[in-house]
Amino acid sequence: MRRGMVMVAALLLSGAPALADSCWMHNGSLVRLVAAGDARSFVYEVPRPGLREIGVKRGTLLFKGKRHGRTYSGIARMFSTECPGAVTEYAVEGPVSGDQTRIVLSGWREVYRACVPTDQPVEDRLVFTYARRC
Repeated sequence: MRRGMVMVAALLLSGAPALADSCWMHNGSLVRLVAAGDARSFVYEVPRPGLREIGVKRGTLLFKGKRHGRTYSGIARMFSTECPGAVTEYAVEGPVSGDQTRIVLSGWREVYRACVPTDQPVEDRLVFTYARRC
């Protein structure tokens, strides 16, 4: 117990940025936004059933990037039912709404068929809507 208190005190005294967690809905899944300074990550809290069937579980990373004012930019990850275990990563960016309850990230990713890249890009949009504090 004492060790945990010492670690918390050390973090507070070090000037490290506080972590702020909130939960958001994304495509039928509940995800957690983890913020530390300008770093941002979305991780799955409660993946929707189709994702759970291909191995996505609580804590699986969906997005990692940074916040620049009212814009997020970074790398998103897509999980495929056609190719379980494969993860497609691609660059995304987009705005935070004025009331900070919606984030829309977009970027171009490659289309795969039977786990093979098709050299066909498609624009992808990730929409996050604030649900609650986690």
